[in-house]
Amino acid sequence: MKKLFILVSAVLLMILAACGGSDSGDDESGSEASVDKLVFADAGWNSIRVHNSIAQKIIEEGYGIDTEVTPGSTAATVQGLREGDIDIYMELWTDNIKDVYNEAIEAGDFEKVSTNFDDNVQGIYVPTYVIEGDEERGIEPMAPDLQTVEDLKNYPELFEDPAEPGKGRLINAPSGWAVEESITQKMETYGLNDTFENFKPGSDAAIVASLADAYEAGEAWVGYYWSPTAVTAKYDLTLLEEPAFDQETWDETKGTEFPPNDVVIGVHKDVPEAAPEVVEFLQNYETSSALTEEALDYMNENEDASAEEAAIWWMNEHEDEWTSWVPEDVADKVKDSME
Repeated sequence: MKKLFILVSAVLLMILAACGGSDSGDDESGSEASVDKLVFADAGWNSIRVHNSIAQKIIEEGYGIDTEVTPGSTAATVQGLREGDIDIYMELWTDNIKDVYNEAIEAGDFEKVSTNFDDNVQGIYVPTYVIEGDEERGIEPMAPDLQTVEDLKNYPELFEDPAEPGKGRLINAPSGWAVEESITQKMETYGLNDTFENFKPGSDAAIVASLADAYEAGEAWVGYYWSPTAVTAKYDLTLLEEPAFDQETWDETKGTEFPPNDVVIGVHKDVPEAAPEVVEFLQNYETSSALTEEALDYMNENEDASAEEAAIWWMNEHEDEWTSWVPEDVADKVKDSME
């Protein structure tokens, strides 16, 4: 009986020791990170790269956690966030991936921790000189009465499609982008299909190349884009007007301006427990389209500048902004690393 008592006591002690071991990696406050590395998503555009670089600098220097970046398409990186191959996503354009985003949030695969910015816009643009001219470049107004997307049907010859003489060319988003279907529906709703070709380029780079060629030549161009981007920071563009957003009309015909598109920061479901201090920092992370475009403009003006260099420039320009996101001791560590 005595031996049995000793054996049972030993087993109980082992169980108690095991139960008490789950916090062994935490500090007294229980908030110390239990990860050595955090992985960011790079979905292929410069603004997400700049925000990645800002957050990486703060996490690496302020919290002592290594970071790396995984590049890929939006679909691939969002799936990576859901599965835990990616930990942090600095620019989730929620409306563009509405169904997948809502499904993932409801399933608890990842969490929204903050809104990075919510003053972005997207739609159909023309170079401003098409409407107003550009005296400095000797460009006369080409379509001074052009105000709305629907007005385009009066100007097919101005935006002539080289492959379809007599019809205009509207540059859509690439096939496979969620927004491409919305632009296609808009063209039908606004009665543009009789006078315009719905041109779907192969990539974002193809859109930019066509715009750059037209802009440098001072020629007319019309197509889809969004802000904040390096493109809208570099070129003087005008967003053509549409009726104010109305959910019912949008659902039926897409015949309104694009719906509000919160660009949020998301983290994989395991990150809040594994790195609570980092998540607290990301919960405070908030910028704007204007602030983001400052960094993108820096990259345009300094052609060899990387997103990492633009991030350091931005952090030096906006020290009051980013230091408000973190405790003073963390901010001091980051500032010391930048000297």
